[in-house]
Amino acid sequence: MAKGTSVRDLLRVEPGEPAALEDRNPRATPGVKSRSKAVPQMAEHLRRLEGLQERLYAESTRSVLLVLQGMDTSGKDGTVKHVFSGVNPAGVRMTAFKQPTPEEQRHAFLWRIRRALPHPGEVGLFNRSHYEDVLVVRVHSLVPEPVWQKRYIEINRFEEEVAASGTAILKCFLHMSYDEQRSRLLARLDDPNKHWKFKEGDIGERRLWAQYQAAYSDAVERCSTQPAPWYVVPSDRKWYRNWAIGAMLVETLAEMDPRYPDPGLEIDRLRNRLAPPN
Repeated sequence: MAKGTSVRDLLRVEPGEPAALEDRNPRATPGVKSRSKAVPQMAEHLRRLEGLQERLYAESTRSVLLVLQGMDTSGKDGTVKHVFSGVNPAGVRMTAFKQPTPEEQRHAFLWRIRRALPHPGEVGLFNRSHYEDVLVVRVHSLVPEPVWQKRYIEINRFEEEVAASGTAILKCFLHMSYDEQRSRLLARLDDPNKHWKFKEGDIGERRLWAQYQAAYSDAVERCSTQPAPWYVVPSDRKWYRNWAIGAMLVETLAEMDPRYPDPGLEIDRLRNRLAPPN
């Protein structure tokens, strides 16, 4: 990786530019030449993330929101397991968004999202997100087109508001190939310990691959903004996916540069109170 170039620079979809998912190689490894080079760097990412997250938690004024979106088997769960393996769980707020509950369906689509936003000092993680409401609902025609078309504008306004409140937003699309998804689905069938992960409905969703790719392309293109850009992460190679997202999370936190609160003279007063009696 060229000096001065960040992983975010390499993977960002610039506002106003086409997503061009069809032109992005899911097996590419921008920023690192090989797995052997990436492994020690991943260890360093984990070490740095532990310290940066502790400082963010101690500062308790700002937050980070990591959004993970991708097709089935693209590695959302695997990313969480790896990237967050060394952080303090007390400072992480994770939400996996599934089909809306009856209560959630009675509210606007962003209602449940607002309730899951990270608190000051937290790293928030969305495993799927509000983008399901311009992806699944579009592909399956769950709402009329004018409804989901309007949601792009609502999402951009919402994310601008969240960013302005002190939350750094990192949105990652885990870009996987059609052939790689087949290999991963077959691997689940071949491993008895992974049978529980396989759902027959995954086959039906796979048949809608082209429709989902079009929906993802539009979502990334129309909702990559200055306060909340999208990053397309090549994800056919699991090690690269983990390396890239870990690197981007470290870059984001390092740029924020959270600080431990300065207690000032309070330290002297507390030392005196702890002194043994005369």
